[in-house]
Amino acid sequence: MYDICCIGHLTSDKIVTPKTTIYMAGGTAFYFSYAVCNLDVKYLLMTALAEDDMQYVDRLRGKGLEIKVQPSTHTVFFENIYGDNPDVRTQNVLAKADPFAIEPLQDIGAQIFHLGPLLADDMSTDFIKAISKKGKVSLDAQGYLRKVENQKVLAVDWADKIEALQYVDILKVDEAEMTVLTGFDKVSDGAKLLADWGVKEVVVTNGSMGSTVYCDGTFYDIPAYRPKVIVDATGCGDTYMGGYLYQRVKGKGIQESGEFAAAIASLKMESPGPFRGTEDDVIHRLSKPF
Repeated sequence: MYDICCIGHLTSDKIVTPKTTIYMAGGTAFYFSYAVCNLDVKYLLMTALAEDDMQYVDRLRGKGLEIKVQPSTHTVFFENIYGDNPDVRTQNVLAKADPFAIEPLQDIGAQIFHLGPLLADDMSTDFIKAISKKGKVSLDAQGYLRKVENQKVLAVDWADKIEALQYVDILKVDEAEMTVLTGFDKVSDGAKLLADWGVKEVVVTNGSMGSTVYCDGTFYDIPAYRPKVIVDATGCGDTYMGGYLYQRVKGKGIQESGEFAAAIASLKMESPGPFRGTEDDVIHRLSKPF
């Protein structure tokens, strides 16, 4: 039995900022896995990618991570373009991977399964339902709100949201994604509606403005920790959720878990690529002013 099992595609990413262009692995699976790899947690990554890109898996295994691979014809290839505002990006999809199947996970048990679809057809509603019978389901909704047209990623609503969200225990959205899902701009209204649809814990992030968690009728305001310098914002939401679920699976409360998550996301922004620090680094950041 694992504490956390993350399910998501490793991607081949091109990251363009005003200062640099970087080619590297990416995706929820990548950033989430790095966030937890130096934490005290029994963890499994279930991913899918092409045989030609198995070096990404080998590098993660070199960090001591346990990984199960579902073969795929292609690897997801994202182009992420940032301007001067690191909270805003433009995305292009240059290749797609095969969707996930439940069969390779039949013998896998975990306290929390964190699902990180990158595109709407990565994981079906039946897949979410099947996973919910194996443990708590945490879901990053971003992939279900992405439609690809001519390689461009467009924001769309999630057609199966009402049916699927009843099987989700913890839902992570940013404010823009919450608005697409619910039609509400105000976090309090959007979070309450998502809870009405069945979500137990609604996590709403807003970049440098902090985050909010709604659970059992209570709102928890999580302040953002100011990074010393902003170098790379890609994967901050995934890093946040790695920290949040780590604390939750250890029995920590929502406020404490959210602040740990905000601190680890802050540290991630200070260097290119994923978070490579330790729990002590996060604890040190927690001791600093927001």
